[in-house]
Amino acid sequence: MDKPARDEALLSLNQAQKERLSHIDFRLMFLGVMQRSDLIQQFGMKEASATRDIALYRKLADENISYNTRERRYFYCPSFVPLFDYTPERALSALASGFGDNYTRNRGKAMLPCETPTQLNKTQLETLAVLTRAIYQHQALKIKYYSLSSGPSSREIVPLALVDNGLRWHIRAFDRKQSRFGDFVINRITAPETIITGIEEHETIANDNQWNRIVELEIVPHPSLKHPQTIALDYAMEGGKKNPHLQINIRAAIAGYLLRLWNIDCSAEHSLKGDEYHLWLKNYPALYGVENLVIAPGYKVPTQK
Repeated sequence: MDKPARDEALLSLNQAQKERLSHIDFRLMFLGVMQRSDLIQQFGMKEASATRDIALYRKLADENISYNTRERRYFYCPSFVPLFDYTPERALSALASGFGDNYTRNRGKAMLPCETPTQLNKTQLETLAVLTRAIYQHQALKIKYYSLSSGPSSREIVPLALVDNGLRWHIRAFDRKQSRFGDFVINRITAPETIITGIEEHETIANDNQWNRIVELEIVPHPSLKHPQTIALDYAMEGGKKNPHLQINIRAAIAGYLLRLWNIDCSAEHSLKGDEYHLWLKNYPALYGVENLVIAPGYKVPTQK
């Protein structure tokens, strides 16, 4: 089937059919093999229904799949072209934790041997649920917040968005006590309660300048490296051997997190030393005015001349 006809056929399918076809597609692409029992176990369906889904997949993408009668399994074909779009992040997550969004069956079951570092800071599910409901329904909360600098205190906040800094989860929120936008570590929040009050215009995400400002970062291999092409390959940099670089657009509110997470040297003269510094922020002046740069390695506010 040609691509236009295939795309039209996919659009006519319901979401459940797409999920089952995507499961077939994913297993073929990343595992190279699938069988009818995979569908039966994943979706709790009958054999006849699984057979129909495989037949439909073969109709849409016959060049992707072949059947071995002796092994009674379906195999990846070298002419394979995926029916669905996958990002590396989603693919790795599925391989490590199980495919799909079905939270009642087969969750947490890796598709391949996989180990990840232990997560030390596990989020309290009940607290998370209160926060996400507040974000979605535009509600204010009363919380008790534990700060490293001042200890526990009562706050009123307006939660706006979830933020993953690579090590732990925050919420972006308007802090009524400080009258400003800021980040709150979810695990430091206790006893959240909904406040039945309206949200003022100045408390909305549309007025969070740091959230809405986009900063363009040009990241290059650290000039002190003997073999910069190794790092260029590591991060899939563009520009070839002469000008390897990453061009990243990121919200000012979370720029500091990215720079710290990847140990990006933000000093003007790439002066930070150590094996942990593989990257340098070449256009460091772009950070001027970003608020959370106290955590950006080596960054100093440029002096006015």
